[in-house]
Amino acid sequence: MQRIPFDVAAYAERVQSSPCFICGVVAEQDEWHQVIAEDERNIAFLSKYPTLLGHVLVAPKIHHEHVVRDLAEDAFLKLMALVYRVARAVEDVLPVERTYLLSLGSQQGNAHVHWHVSPLPPGVPYREQQFHALMAENGVLPWTPEQASALAERLRAALSYPG
Repeated sequence: MQRIPFDVAAYAERVQSSPCFICGVVAEQDEWHQVIAEDERNIAFLSKYPTLLGHVLVAPKIHHEHVVRDLAEDAFLKLMALVYRVARAVEDVLPVERTYLLSLGSQQGNAHVHWHVSPLPPGVPYREQQFHALMAENGVLPWTPEQASALAERLRAALSYPG
C-alpha cells in the first residue's frame, strides 16, 4: 500500500496542546480509533495514522507516563500479555514478515504509556524496514474509518473478542 504525506509538525502541535488521546479512547470520546480488545486494566486499538497495515496501540487504561516505573510488575506483565495476544492476532489476520513491538512517546507529547504492535509485510526492501517503516515522516497509509472498522472486526474475531 502506498503512503501519503503526513504533516508531522501539525501532528506534534496537536498532541502537545490537546488532552491525552489515549484517555479519550478509554473514555469512549474518540469515535475514530477502533478498539479491538480490552480487559479491566488495558486497551488495544488501531492506530489512526498507521505507517503499516495492522498497526495497533496497546495501553493501560489508567494514565501512566513511565513504561516501567509507573507500573507494578503484575500490571506490566498483564499489559505485555495483551501486547502478545494482539501481536498473535495481527499475525493471524495479515501477512507479516516481522512484527515490531516498541513503546514510544514522550513527556512532551503522547505521554500516556503505550506499546506499538506494527506488522511489517513481506517484501518490503530492507532499506525501508525497521525505523524507516515506522516513521510518519515517510508518510502514512491512506486510511478510512470504514477500512479501520473492517480490519478491527477481523482482529476481534482472531482475538475472540466480543466486539
